[in-house]
Amino acid sequence: MNRRQAREIALQVLFQTTLSNTDRKIAIDAVNGEGVPVDPFVVRLLNEISSHETEIDRQIKAHLVNWSFDRIGNIDKTILRLAICEMLYFDDIPTTVSINEAVELCRKYGDEQTRKFVNGILSSISKEIETKNR
Repeated sequence: MNRRQAREIALQVLFQTTLSNTDRKIAIDAVNGEGVPVDPFVVRLLNEISSHETEIDRQIKAHLVNWSFDRIGNIDKTILRLAICEMLYFDDIPTTVSINEAVELCRKYGDEQTRKFVNGILSSISKEIETKNR
């Protein structure tokens, strides 16, 4: 399984667990197949998001312009959480890759507005990260 596929599985699992309070194991089995080994990258993403959800959501809220956190669509919020998690906690993944992968998820699960919105938020966070790392 490549990382793009792993991100998509993580997105589907996170969406289910967030939206309907589904148990993570049940959601993983539903998406990945019952008893099928879960890719370590999926597990890592889900664990990091779970551990840092408050900080990830704070980042989203801090970069919203004329928009409230509660108005963000569930799929948009989930894609943002995945990408921001990678940007903040996965040193082995370039920020540009995380942004591009998020935009690709938007192409599949959202629309043009979703792509623009997600890209704008992630670009803003990326610039902030670059500034801090100088």
